[in-house]
Amino acid sequence: MLEMKINEFTEELSSSKAIPGGGGASALAGALSASLGSMVGNLTVNKKKYVDVKEQIELCLEKSESLRKVLLEDIQKDALAFEPLSKAYGIPKEDKNREEILEQCLKQAAFAPFEMIKHIGQVIDVLEIYAEIGSKLAISDAATAASIAYGALKGAAINVYVNTHLMKEKDYASQLEEQVQSYLDLYCQKALRIYDSVLERI
Repeated sequence: MLEMKINEFTEELSSSKAIPGGGGASALAGALSASLGSMVGNLTVNKKKYVDVKEQIELCLEKSESLRKVLLEDIQKDALAFEPLSKAYGIPKEDKNREEILEQCLKQAAFAPFEMIKHIGQVIDVLEIYAEIGSKLAISDAATAASIAYGALKGAAINVYVNTHLMKEKDYASQLEEQVQSYLDLYCQKALRIYDSVLERI
């Protein structure tokens, strides 16, 4: 999938195939958010006006570029995690191992978007810095990136929940959902604050 052109990926996404789906789309959105953050950094880093923050921006660029690549990899990881689950649903109901296999596949399918949430949260942390010290000519892009990251977080979260709600191990599912909610509470609010802070300054 990583080698697809944008048109090819969106065609695959709009088809009746299960992969790529919401998880992959959320990972792509996260990567786009990181890319916009890097744009802000690159428009700032070598400008004389921002020489005092050059070192900090360089560190942010390293981070946002690393996260961009990680989130692109998350597209493939999400697809690979979902594939065994789709096959597991085809196991005959009379098979005594079916429930155990399904449970493990549900855990695997939930783990990929959960990791995605962590990565998107890290993107938002970097965007906060870009929005604060980045070039004033590009801070609207930091706000745009924060908006995209917000949607990516919500998308990744629902792709965890769709699996945890089907799990038999309710304690495990509940713990994972609580962790997801803690990330949402922190990073959704932070993304909104970034957007609002930029809106006040443009």
